[in-house]
Order: sequence, then C-alpha cells, then structure tokens
Amino acid sequence: MSITIDLTGRTAWVTGGASGIGAAIVSRCAMAGARVVSLDIAYPREAGDADRMIRQWVNLQDPSAIETVTSDLLRRGYAPDILVNCAGIARDGVVWKLTDEAWDEVLAVNLNAAFRLVRACVPSMKQARDGIIVNIASINGIRGKVGQANYSASKGGLIALGKTLARELGASGIRVNTIAPGMIETPLTASLPERVRAAARAETLLGRIGVPDDVANAVLFLASPLARHITGQTLIVDGGQLLL
Repeated sequence: MSITIDLTGRTAWVTGGASGIGAAIVSRCAMAGARVVSLDIAYPREAGDADRMIRQWVNLQDPSAIETVTSDLLRRGYAPDILVNCAGIARDGVVWKLTDEAWDEVLAVNLNAAFRLVRACVPSMKQARDGIIVNIASINGIRGKVGQANYSASKGGLIALGKTLARELGASGIRVNTIAPGMIETPLTASLPERVRAAARAETLLGRIGVPDDVANAVLFLASPLARHITGQTLIVDGGQLLL
C-alpha cells in the first residue's frame, strides 16, 4: 500500500522560506499541492507572486511590518491552514560579551516573530476549527550551547510556546508541534569553523550532518493527516546527535 501526502486546497505560510531549511519546507509543501506563502527579508519588496506561490518580503524584527503583511494576506484570501515558523538567525558570543543588540535581534526573529505570526493566524484557524502550526527550534534549545545564550533561549522559548499553544488551541482543532533539528547543512552553518562541524558530526550517531530535506520531510508529516493525533510534541531530527 502506498501513502501519498496531499496538501491540495491547503494554504501554508513559511517564514525564512528563501533559503536553507525554509526553502526546503516551501518546496515540499508546494510539491504536495499546497498554496505556499514564503515570508523572508531576502525577497525584494516588489517580489512577484502566482496563485500557488507568493514570495513575500517581510522584516521579522519589525512588529509593524509583520502586522502589515499578515493583514494584507488575510484580506487577499490567503488565510493559512498551516503555519511554519522557520526563520532563524544567530549572533553568537559568550554571555559576558553578548551585546543587547545581539540578544534583541535573535529573540526578535527567532521567537517574537513566531508569536506575532501565530497571533495573526489563530483567529481564522479557530473559525475553521482546523489548523496546523509547526515551530522549527533546535536541539540547543533543549541542551544549551556555549556561546549561544541568545539562540538557545529563543529556541527553548519556541519549544515552550509550542506546548502552551497546543494546550490552548487543541479544543479548536488546531495541532501545534515543534521540530528540534541538530546540525543541518544550511548557509547559517556553512560559515562555522570546521572544528565545530566536525564535533557535531562526531556527536551524530548516523555519522553525517543532516540536510534541509530531513527537516522538511518531518514538517510535511506533521502537516499531514498522518499526524492527526499528534500535538504538543517536540520531534528531534538530529541523526542521534542529542541522545537524552
């Protein structure tokens, strides 16, 4: 028996969709038939769109920009059935050298924007009594990481946010889950020193660093009817890098 994941008729919003894990999620959702809104600051403000794919510029550090974009999308009939909070940045430094700016920027993109996107999307999901929210966190939000107090705090916050949202929204038919990847080959990790990448590879039981599709496939599963009885969970996608 073959199983096909079909998201035809569903609208998915994906933050950070221009590259890395976000781009893989956008591709997977589109391949499954979803109408996809990809939200990223990397797009030109005048980015064109088609009926099944919108590339939308947004500065996720700016609450007013998020409100403007989400209000416009809802007005135009692009209310999301699926929201994937994937956008993430890092500004690493040990805590005694971490600046206010580095802390605020990471929390703004990685956590605050996710909250604001959820707040904008939930009313239409509650009205439909149907919706799926997937937050992309990190194993460093579970274990912590030297030099990443801001990043780890933001990703740990996403995990806690997901659990709370699952409790608040389950009665409305909305499922909320979080994915915590380990080291994944992305533009963000490509710039890391080789010693850091080698250490991550050595931690990974499968002996390799993951690729964006490894995470995108997990998102596709959680967004599908195959996961209809799964909510409030954190799915670790790390090849065994974090073994609790």
